[in-house]
Amino acid sequence: MVLRITIRGLCWLCQQPLHFSRHGICSFCVRNLPPPPPCCPRCGLPSASQTFDCGRCLNKPPPWDTMIYTTDYLPPLSGLVMRLKFSRQPELAVTLARLLLLRWLTRFRAGDVVRPDVVLSVPLHRRRYFSRGYNQSELLAQPLARWLGSQFRPQALRRIRSTPPQQHLSEAARKLNLRNAFLCTENFQGKHVALIDDVVTTGSTLREISKILRNQGVVSLQIWCICRTL
Repeated sequence: MVLRITIRGLCWLCQQPLHFSRHGICSFCVRNLPPPPPCCPRCGLPSASQTFDCGRCLNKPPPWDTMIYTTDYLPPLSGLVMRLKFSRQPELAVTLARLLLLRWLTRFRAGDVVRPDVVLSVPLHRRRYFSRGYNQSELLAQPLARWLGSQFRPQALRRIRSTPPQQHLSEAARKLNLRNAFLCTENFQGKHVALIDDVVTTGSTLREISKILRNQGVVSLQIWCICRTL
């Protein structure tokens, strides 16, 4: 009699064995992730309606069409994002990307969004890239593009100016900090584009990049992120 022992992966959150190790997080933990409150479909901030743009967006529309995210920047996912970003655990990217895919599929099946032709990631300056060893947004975007059959263009966006970290800056200082910091080396005119980041706080980074893409004449622009600070 041969005894076979199958070692499956463990859930990143509850540390219980996974039936499908490639999922990274068990179905119980996925079902119990804190749901975001009713939010504006465009800016992703709390709003009375999940169908129509909020007053903020009607008064001053952001340069993108919709924002899709998994949860607020709260535990447990905020901890996983921090581990991906600062603890050299790039293997977390596929797990987090899958959660984002599930959220996008919900919006897609409701007819709220279209499948993107092109998937882009928010770039890091080369100094920070070499220091960290990878771009976490790029690691999130790559499997998403593959699963959706979209083009992934990791070199299309470049950060041409090194800037101080955004975390401790005010919203006004963030805007000044990012002025003329990005360059797009390809033309996506007439394309449906999804732009991927790990966390959105004020949206200053995404706003700067989105303006460049809008000036090119993209048909639609979706923002996807794991966490949205509410």
